[in-house]
Amino acid sequence: MNTAFAPAASAAPAASAASAASAGTKRKPARDRLLRAASEEFYASGVTGTGIDTIIATAGVAKKSLYNNFDSKDALVAAYLEERHREWLALFEARLAKASTPTERVLAVFDAYADHVHFDYRDGWRGCGLLNAAAELPVGHPGRAAVRAHKDEVEGLLREHLTGITETPDALAAHLSLLLEGSMAKSGLEGTDAWVQTARGLAEALLRG
Repeated sequence: MNTAFAPAASAAPAASAASAASAGTKRKPARDRLLRAASEEFYASGVTGTGIDTIIATAGVAKKSLYNNFDSKDALVAAYLEERHREWLALFEARLAKASTPTERVLAVFDAYADHVHFDYRDGWRGCGLLNAAAELPVGHPGRAAVRAHKDEVEGLLREHLTGITETPDALAAHLSLLLEGSMAKSGLEGTDAWVQTARGLAEALLRG
């Protein structure tokens, strides 16, 4: 059968399926919608500057849905921080899959940070979401520990991929971690990945030198 001349009516089921898929996308579970709204609002306006009512309105759910999924605002903050961590890990793993040398695997950490800068933020890039949140949270808050764990894991990844390249992987990992975090702070002020790219170039020079 020449499918190029199939009756026009045959397109209807496909269109219906597409409509159903689109509707399904819009009807995400309340938890997903709340977490997405929290991610948008916390990053744009800060953790302390964002109230529960704002998140509920952005998510388009009832207040009851919030407390059915999260015990408190602190629990929602923790979920937001974990989501930021997972986002970055996914970016790093994608970069790592394309790296073919030990040096490229180390630089993949910088590339993943630069990739995170280019996410579709509502009000633009304003720095590392994890560090921004940690700066607002009181000492002893579990969220600060979560951010510390993320940063420690990033340094651990640098150390892992530096092993075999240098005789001092611990010291160089600490050096590159400080270089990376400093570049993120300056990039957040300027709203671009320019300083992350500069840091990547400096890191590459150190590795190749």
